[in-house]
Amino acid sequence: MKHTISALVDNKAGVLARISGLFARRGFNIDSLAVGTSGDPEVSRVCIIVDGDDYVAEQVTRQLDKLINVRKVKVLDEKSLTSRELVLVKVNVGVSKRSEIIDIARIMSADIVDISHDTLTLEFSGKTEKVDQLIDLLSKYDILEVTRTGTIALQKGQATIHDPYE
Repeated sequence: MKHTISALVDNKAGVLARISGLFARRGFNIDSLAVGTSGDPEVSRVCIIVDGDDYVAEQVTRQLDKLINVRKVKVLDEKSLTSRELVLVKVNVGVSKRSEIIDIARIMSADIVDISHDTLTLEFSGKTEKVDQLIDLLSKYDILEVTRTGTIALQKGQATIHDPYE
């Protein structure tokens, strides 16, 4: 089972290294990791996706909570979160197949962000399952490169992760 863990951390050098070191020492695998500044430039939000049972999610949360520079950690309930992932896919495509790729982009609501004589690059943002679906649809063509951001997530509605230092 996939668990989404959100953490507020000090926006300082070395914090991410301590977090990844914790995962390595404990033998936890990170499926996805995304880090960015929050509304406060001194605080970053880390979104981690781990695969495992509830015990694994609880252990990860407890261990993260012990780290210096970690302000708040919470496992987000899958039913009450909004999550997205960004992907860029570059496809090697000649003129004869170009309209097929454009149709896929239109159906999936992907944007064509670069076009050349031989390639099309698509940008898409959505749930991980939809990103996987787009890549699957394009897989019968010659995909040159794929890059994904990792999942970012927030709780729905009024629920938030409060910074205890505010």
